[in-house]
Amino acid sequence: MVEHSSSNHQKRVNENSKNEQLEKFRVRNAGNPMETNQARKISDDERILTAGERGPGLMEDVHYFEKITSFVHEEIPERKVHARGYGAHGVFECYQSMKAYTKAGFLQEAGKKTPLFVRFSTVQGSKGSKDTARDLRCLGVKFYTEEGNYDMTMIAFPVLINQDAMKFVDIIHAYQPEPRTGIPQAAGAHDTFWDYVANNPEALHMTLWVMSDRGILRSYRMMESWSVNTYLFVNEQGVATFVRFVWKPVLGSHSLLQDEAQKIGGIDPDFHRRDLREAIDRGAFPEYELGVQLIPKEDEFKFDFDILDATKFWPEELIPVQIIGKMTLNRNVDNEFSEIEQAAFNPGSVVPGIDFSNDPVLQGRLLAYKTAQYHRLGSKNYEDLPINRPLCPFHNNQRKGYMRYRIDVDETSYHNNSLDNNTPYTTPPEKGGFAHYPAKTEGHVTRKRPAAFDDYYTQPRIFWNSLTPIEKQHMIKALNYQVGSVKSESVRQQTVGQLVYVDKGMADIVADNVGVSRPDGTNVPVSTSYPSLSQAGTPKYAYSLKVGVLVGNGFNADEVAGTIKALEEHGVFVVVVSDKLGTVLGDNGMKLTVNETFLTTNPYLLDSLYVVGGSSSNQNQFNYEVKDYIRVAYNHYKPIGIAEAGRAYLEASNENNLAGVVFASNNPDFAKEFVAAIAHQRFWDRK
Repeated sequence: MVEHSSSNHQKRVNENSKNEQLEKFRVRNAGNPMETNQARKISDDERILTAGERGPGLMEDVHYFEKITSFVHEEIPERKVHARGYGAHGVFECYQSMKAYTKAGFLQEAGKKTPLFVRFSTVQGSKGSKDTARDLRCLGVKFYTEEGNYDMTMIAFPVLINQDAMKFVDIIHAYQPEPRTGIPQAAGAHDTFWDYVANNPEALHMTLWVMSDRGILRSYRMMESWSVNTYLFVNEQGVATFVRFVWKPVLGSHSLLQDEAQKIGGIDPDFHRRDLREAIDRGAFPEYELGVQLIPKEDEFKFDFDILDATKFWPEELIPVQIIGKMTLNRNVDNEFSEIEQAAFNPGSVVPGIDFSNDPVLQGRLLAYKTAQYHRLGSKNYEDLPINRPLCPFHNNQRKGYMRYRIDVDETSYHNNSLDNNTPYTTPPEKGGFAHYPAKTEGHVTRKRPAAFDDYYTQPRIFWNSLTPIEKQHMIKALNYQVGSVKSESVRQQTVGQLVYVDKGMADIVADNVGVSRPDGTNVPVSTSYPSLSQAGTPKYAYSLKVGVLVGNGFNADEVAGTIKALEEHGVFVVVVSDKLGTVLGDNGMKLTVNETFLTTNPYLLDSLYVVGGSSSNQNQFNYEVKDYIRVAYNHYKPIGIAEAGRAYLEASNENNLAGVVFASNNPDFAKEFVAAIAHQRFWDRK
């Protein structure tokens, strides 16, 4: 046997490598003549071929046949789950070498950069549903490493809704629209979902996370996400360590209010997609730091929960998060279908140094994803699509299949062989070949799970204990709405019968509001809480938040110009809003370009207001619109800046305390205080 070198198989990857690869597939049609797919120039693209000016169409119109056939075949099956999503390109930079724990190449050197692609998504709704649904959200990250593609699949909570892959089908059937009606879309507020939760207590934990503020996030740029499943790091010495991953957004983790999310879903169903794309276009690149939680193999049974149970979180206070790198999203896609819709993720796509634990949900996921892509993308050759193609070359004996455009020129396509000197050849682990961790396995064939899996209420109780009073109020409001939307009184009663084990007071309030009896029993006697589970301590910045400047003609130019300059210096996105597009004039002739009208934008889409006021050709309507914007912002606890001329729009009274309202009048620090208020985001002490 001839010894082969694998050095020619490696390709040095840098942060631009994927963009350079994709450039080979980009086609720019602008400026070129129109042609058929056979490159025949087209003379008329507006009229079908007919027998006479008023005659019937002719079957020989091959151009029309090609055009219409292409159109009706444009769509592919949407994802069964995660159909609604959006994505972007970026780069990962390793902060420190992790070679003590893993031999994964992209984690070996501090400063090493690896190109990547991400896709964010909701779960329940179809491709055409709204972004702001109260839902589980997911993040798929495809690292284009020198050792092949690594797909890191994450969700916006540290826990999953099922303990075993066998039940995934059941929860999705229960969660998605009811089969008789196809309703509701992108919502769990219906009978079958809550019937499932009431009768499958393992589902309660993640359901409470969905009912928390984290279920309606402000932006994909502010989404914390966890791997949920337990993986293995394996180093060069063959030592394995249990690992879970977490992405922490640099901007912090922030959310919408339930009323906002519902309103925005109608005003702008693309709210999160647009927010992500606009931020990247403006150069406000979203950033997320990658953290790992590590548990030595010998500590597997050290905790009072099973570390392989996907419905249980690993408390950061017990298992610290070690930050090891940062992801920056710095380039938008050129084509949504080719790059986002055709992107295919698979938790089984790993590189040497990353392996699988016996987590029963993970074990099932390893089988499901590839067959799902075969169905959606029509062929086993989906991995050769440009967005899915690895940067390093690959060789094997796989052949044929639908849409195979790779031309393999070998005589042989089998192993072992002599005609091609037994190539392509296998590579031993010590030279980079992937080998599964040789975990010791023994036991009887069974469908049982460890007893620790059966503790359904301790961690949900800890989550509840960890929330602030305002977060608890929001969860109760979500439960009132969701459970109150259930038509079956029996299901509502069963649901509060589950909630009582989490918190008796909370369950009683929900029972009163949804018209059922208060449940018997009480919550489990657990007082533990973890600050990491609340959003209260998350980082807060004014950077990249959107402020609406409500302004008419005759404004104080010096005051407004100075304030806008201060906002932009802090990276705040400024949107000038008036009653008409065009420009408004200041008192010194300064022109201010109007970006949106009161009709084309909405106070629900803005994080804050700067109320300037001014004159208008229809002053009464102008004043009404300004006051309505203020009413919405004030009632949703958002910061409001009031220019000197705008003070009449909002006065203190017995009904309000103006918390979070900053006035410019006689205030030399107005701009500074207003920026600080924008960063604070919500003023819960407001009345």
